[in-house]
Amino acid sequence: MKKYVLKRVLTSIGTLLAIVLVLFILMHLMPGSPFNDEKLTDVQREVIYAKYGLDDPIVVQFGRYVVNMCKGDFGVSYKISKNTPISQLIETRLPISIGIGFYAVARGAVIGLILGLLAALKRDTIIDTVCTIVSVIGVSVPSYVFALGLSYTLGFKWKIFPMLYDSADALGSSVMPSIALSMFTMASIARFTRTEMIEVLGSEYMLLAESKGLSGTKLIFTHALRNALIPIITVLAPLVVDLMTGSLVVEKIFAIPGVGSLLVNAIQSNDYNVVIALSFIYSAMYIVIMLVVDILYGIIDPRIRLGKEGD
Repeated sequence: MKKYVLKRVLTSIGTLLAIVLVLFILMHLMPGSPFNDEKLTDVQREVIYAKYGLDDPIVVQFGRYVVNMCKGDFGVSYKISKNTPISQLIETRLPISIGIGFYAVARGAVIGLILGLLAALKRDTIIDTVCTIVSVIGVSVPSYVFALGLSYTLGFKWKIFPMLYDSADALGSSVMPSIALSMFTMASIARFTRTEMIEVLGSEYMLLAESKGLSGTKLIFTHALRNALIPIITVLAPLVVDLMTGSLVVEKIFAIPGVGSLLVNAIQSNDYNVVIALSFIYSAMYIVIMLVVDILYGIIDPRIRLGKEGD
């Protein structure tokens, strides 16, 4: 298992370097630059390029960027907030997006798991139908529609939660956006849980466990749910990264100063360093989450763990 984890970590580092290289090349191939101001003369533009080292060959720029990145230095913003270190731009926004995303993931996963279990255990009953309808609505309706509905009812009409994000009441301000973001996760987990649980409950080893006298809660949670968790975790993993890196539309509705709006602004203004830094963080989070998922596979299913140890 240790050998497998070490191998995956080294592979992940190589993957991140490849991602940064691809992003670096693509950003420099895009038309325009952060310094498209028509008021700038060619001489002034050359001075600016020399100042930031943008007149160096791309190989030199990439090598310098990687070295600085390893030190935690992602450079400075060229356009959004001129000469402001990107780490300062991100450190105030990323925790907000991660916090709201964490609430959304936790709420969506727990409720979705419960709905899926109920639907599978009460198959072809009114409970199954209700859970299925809720799941279909959660998948079909965009998160911004839920956000608008919550903002009007809980924020404007009933005034239970603040309509716009308030740093002084971060927890209260996170309730409505996290609920809106959690709906898709809840619906997806509920659907997969129901499907996997129905398949597991009808399997031969479940019949064998019942024949040995196992029943009730122990049978469901020890045998059935444990074997159904692997595909559920696989589905949940990318959703975790998506939610924890922010949702632009929901952030706009609730005026949340997260990383979603920062990334869009950076792309629109060709602010290379900001785009690469945020994309790198997103990729790193995704790779780390997938590594955690692989480790969880081994914990949930001993067969997978034994297979990894034999690699």
